[in-house]
Amino acid sequence: MKKAILDVIKKYETIIIHRHVRPDPDAYGSQMGLAAVLEASFPDKLIYCVGEGEPSLHFLGEVDVIADSVYENALVIVCDTANTERIDDTRFSAGKELVKIDHHPNDDAYGDYSWVDTTASSCSEMITAFVETFPDNLTLNEKAARLLYAGIVGDTGRFLFPNTTPETLRYAADLVTFPFNRTEIFTKMYETPMNAVKLSGYILQNFQMSANGAAHIYINRDLLEQFDVTARDAAQLVNRIDSVIGIKAWILFIEDGPIIRARLRSKGPVINGLAKQYRGGGHPLASGATLESELEIPEMVAKLEALCN
Repeated sequence: MKKAILDVIKKYETIIIHRHVRPDPDAYGSQMGLAAVLEASFPDKLIYCVGEGEPSLHFLGEVDVIADSVYENALVIVCDTANTERIDDTRFSAGKELVKIDHHPNDDAYGDYSWVDTTASSCSEMITAFVETFPDNLTLNEKAARLLYAGIVGDTGRFLFPNTTPETLRYAADLVTFPFNRTEIFTKMYETPMNAVKLSGYILQNFQMSANGAAHIYINRDLLEQFDVTARDAAQLVNRIDSVIGIKAWILFIEDGPIIRARLRSKGPVINGLAKQYRGGGHPLASGATLESELEIPEMVAKLEALCN
């Protein structure tokens, strides 16, 4: 499949790269890292990255704004996105052909070409592997290495999560041979505004955990206003309680307009099945879901409790 994707890339003069909504470092890293690789490898091609910009990730790069007409006879590549509903910018289907590159469970096998590797720590790791598979055709430079490294760091939690494999570390080692500023990446990626730090303190003082190690907390609209944070800012705090002794799995519920977003994390129990029951999905130990009302929270918490038991 990697060879097929390389061949189809060579065919097109225009390539448009998408990723998922509410992007994280891996979404940006894989999307823009692939773009940097293709720009260096095929300087005559037109390469674009699209989607809604995320201010906290502007240190990695800026997205492009393009007209609908650019999609005519273009190749579209979607990175780090499990299903079509989460692809940022609905024009992804307007191109001539569609490629999916992803590391999430392949529940929605979209695209004319689909390369899914659930053993990879991140989509950025997959892009790095793609480049290293074809060294005579694809060029890795400092710009691409910086982006791909940031994506790997983000999805592995600075190499602390269990999705970090020997291959992950080998690819990261190859990327850091380029002289980009790793300290800057860590600083920008993990710096937290003061109001979010204060909300973090509230979470630490008010989360609930059962004897079985199932924990949760609900951040409603009033709390978001009290601490002057956005729902996205609050979502970044999902791992604040991961070091609590005895915790097995937890859910951070956040009111976000008419819906409630649920961010699930685990140290053992498989939680993506639970996320799928609530209009979500993801990895076995890190998933997300969407609740339609507060009435679903106790039900979901009870199911998490059963998993931890």
